[in-house]
Amino acid sequence: MKLTFLGTGTSQGVPVIGCRCEVCTSADPRDNRLRTAAMVETRGVRMVIDAGPDFRCQMLRTGVRHLDAILLTHEHKDHIGGLDDVRAFNFVDYPAAIHRVDIYAAPHTLACVRKDFDYAFAQDKYRGVPEIELHEIDVTKPFSVKGVGVVPVSGHHSERFAVTGFRIGRLAYLTDFKTIEEAEIEKLRGVEVLVVNALRFAEHYSHFNVAEALALIRRVAPRKAYLTHMSHEIGLHARTEPTLPAGVHLAYDTLQVEIND
Repeated sequence: MKLTFLGTGTSQGVPVIGCRCEVCTSADPRDNRLRTAAMVETRGVRMVIDAGPDFRCQMLRTGVRHLDAILLTHEHKDHIGGLDDVRAFNFVDYPAAIHRVDIYAAPHTLACVRKDFDYAFAQDKYRGVPEIELHEIDVTKPFSVKGVGVVPVSGHHSERFAVTGFRIGRLAYLTDFKTIEEAEIEKLRGVEVLVVNALRFAEHYSHFNVAEALALIRRVAPRKAYLTHMSHEIGLHARTEPTLPAGVHLAYDTLQVEIND
């Protein structure tokens, strides 16, 4: 299995528009973070987790021509705002074939997709709209994408918003979590690689900070863990990375990780 970090930044990305801090002006490419997303490739199946406003740039950067599915963690714009750009995958082999893109998410997330991209579901569609197939998941039950098993892992972004992480084999990917129940932590047992959000060092009302992310990592005890969905307040990559415990790393855009399947 191969995990590619397509983006590792928070909702504003890094650099932040108008900011002149040392992170936002850094020449280190690891400090440039598109909105958080990832790609998982295993057993001939390619899945992307989240499709935010940077989706087009992320897909161009990977060079891929086909997606089997998009898994959505929740409905915030930094995670669904780029869905219109799946059109390119629909028509990559046009006119010989039109490839619909399958999207998997919890009911409340799909309701937002239907609202925000209503033109894609119109009875009388105009030419060139994204061709997407929505699959409503029950977050209490596993599902599969072309034979690859996926286990939803539920949490809360805040009291108002639920969020869904995903376990795929020995990889678990959580972003935008603030709380997670004990039963959901049990679903993470035995993972080799855990990806978890860590917005910054200071407390935040709707995201894990670094201390909270590390506490979860200690409980799950993966072989390796990667922090994602980071703001410019995480500090310079070169300065922050060495301060983390052994086996824990700051993810960065384009980083690829091989995982025993």
